[in-house]
Amino acid sequence: MRDVPGFQLGQLVYGDLLVAQSGSLTNLATIKDGPPAVRAQLQNLRTEANRRLSALREMPSPGAVPEQVIELARNVQHVVVVDASHSRVFVFEQQSGSLRLIRSFYASIGQAGFGKQVEGDLRTPLGVYHITSRLEDKQVDELYGIGALPLNYPNEYDRRLGRTGSGIWLHGVPRETYSRSPFATEGCVALANDDMAYLMSVLQTRRTPVVIADEVNWVRPAELAAERRSFLALCTQWQTAYARGDKQVLQALQTADFNARDSSSFHNVSSKVDARRTIPEPDPQAQWRNVSVFRWSRQAEVAIVNYTATSPRQSRSVDRRQYWVQEQRRWQLFFDGPV
Repeated sequence: MRDVPGFQLGQLVYGDLLVAQSGSLTNLATIKDGPPAVRAQLQNLRTEANRRLSALREMPSPGAVPEQVIELARNVQHVVVVDASHSRVFVFEQQSGSLRLIRSFYASIGQAGFGKQVEGDLRTPLGVYHITSRLEDKQVDELYGIGALPLNYPNEYDRRLGRTGSGIWLHGVPRETYSRSPFATEGCVALANDDMAYLMSVLQTRRTPVVIADEVNWVRPAELAAERRSFLALCTQWQTAYARGDKQVLQALQTADFNARDSSSFHNVSSKVDARRTIPEPDPQAQWRNVSVFRWSRQAEVAIVNYTATSPRQSRSVDRRQYWVQEQRRWQLFFDGPV
């Protein structure tokens, strides 16, 4: 308690233990005790305690990985997984080509839960995102603690569905407290400052994926092998067709609204100028490197592909990202652009 005096749950447990040691405690305090504000705070602390205790019993089995990670490039060091319904953040590290769970943290999400749709709905988004930048202590208000890692919400799939909002971060908490209740943010994911300090010290910007799921489905890596081979073959097919300028194959692999930025219409094809700006010219010598593939299954089957495009014609490599959607049992590409 001397180390973290702002840890309210710790203080509550410590107080219960002292009373129990005195022999005068017949039962732990319940949510019926005290005025409404006190009862609400006590309920939040009990919920936090239950989430923390449940995490000890619900850790993924050794070697299990989130089903969303189909392929991970060697230059991606970590994967962050947020289990929103269990108030938990898992950190995986790539070791010798395999993912290993190295850390697990308690976290708080949006006041209204998860499944963000519009600006101001106080919900945490669900999907596969990436860390875009790093905000240090001096760059953020005290509400966000020691710093923040912004995410790319809304991503291209969110925009395609008309979802709005911004400013979704992984961030810390005010120094006056150690943690926040399970549902306390405006949509971000908040962690204790010491946990956040760890994330900021090891996670890469632009490359680190952050999977936010209502409930994580853990699988053995071998279960993803067939899907990995199939989707990498599909990516190769698109890459080859684009390098050759094969419009017939590309038309079959791309949606009618390919690279249409206007989310007001699901099949908007008016953004041809934008499409020309974001897609490089066909180049038979172009190659893909550092390919990562993630999938998202909710309302629709979506795949996110990160890759590095290189060519003897270019003076530098370019990191790019694709979004695919499964329509009528066929995978089709609806966005390709620079990261």
